[in-house]
Amino acid sequence: MTWLTFALLTVLSWGVYGVILHKGRGFMPMGPETPHAGLKAFLFVCIAYALIGVVAALVLKARGSNWSFSSLGISWSLVAGVAGALGALTLVLALGAASPIYKGAAAAAVMPIVFAGAPVVNTITAMLIHPPEGGMKAIPLPFVLGCLLAVSGAFLVAKFAPSNTAGAPTTKAAASTSAAKH
Repeated sequence: MTWLTFALLTVLSWGVYGVILHKGRGFMPMGPETPHAGLKAFLFVCIAYALIGVVAALVLKARGSNWSFSSLGISWSLVAGVAGALGALTLVLALGAASPIYKGAAAAAVMPIVFAGAPVVNTITAMLIHPPEGGMKAIPLPFVLGCLLAVSGAFLVAKFAPSNTAGAPTTKAAASTSAAKH
């Protein structure tokens, strides 16, 4: 069950990541500095990654690692780090671009797309690197449907999150009722 515990802790960490990151962005100096707020927040995300890297080194030392590395292991790990860092950077940029539209709820619009799209991309990438037995023709229809449902679900969650609509009327009747009250 260790893998499941760590997987659930990752879900928890990444589940709050976008909201907390957007909150940090919102507390950066605004006005003429608004275009830089996301990158300023990202800078401290990078510092946090470096600090966690130091912790990882200490854990390796505590476990008695012999500090041997392979060039391919280093290369692929660095590529993974670049992919992760670029993802974090583009997430900051997406939150910043969504902020004028969704205000404080930008994460409610952006994160469902990220968290439903990323597993689909991950699965496709994994199948390209490690093709399933029987090739791509062996992929079961429920798997394809699951990918489509994940993407559709992300769209619906992002589009209709209550914090995104801020209670806005969803039909013409509701809009005219609201207008009649004012």
